[in-house]
Amino acid sequence: MKKVDHIGIAVSSLADALVLYTEQLGMLHVKTETVESQGVNVAFLDAGNIMIELLEPINPDSPVATFIKKRGQGIHHIAYGVENINWRIEEMKESGIQMIDNAAKPGACGAQIAFMHPKSTGGVLMELCEKGEGTA
Repeated sequence: MKKVDHIGIAVSSLADALVLYTEQLGMLHVKTETVESQGVNVAFLDAGNIMIELLEPINPDSPVATFIKKRGQGIHHIAYGVENINWRIEEMKESGIQMIDNAAKPGACGAQIAFMHPKSTGGVLMELCEKGEGTA
């Protein structure tokens, strides 16, 4: 894996969170989009040497909505930038890591993503992220 690409933070209200992160913490709001396949609105913020990805559920059955119901708002995942994501998924499985996603799926900004199960990663939800053309 190349590096930490971004940190995903689950929020109940993107509008409220953007006030905190931009007006109060001074981060630059780079882009907002909806990722239907994940059931979220996503806002990317430039935090200097890393991107912050705010995740707002758009329906009550989305994984982020379930996360907020169980744990409240807060850090949702750490994403690692990779090349050749499908090869990395197989590499993770061969090394004994349980994958939530056995194949890459569309993420924000044209990225391809796949999540590793927290049971295999010390309780931390981790994402493999291969950047797309619309990269934030």
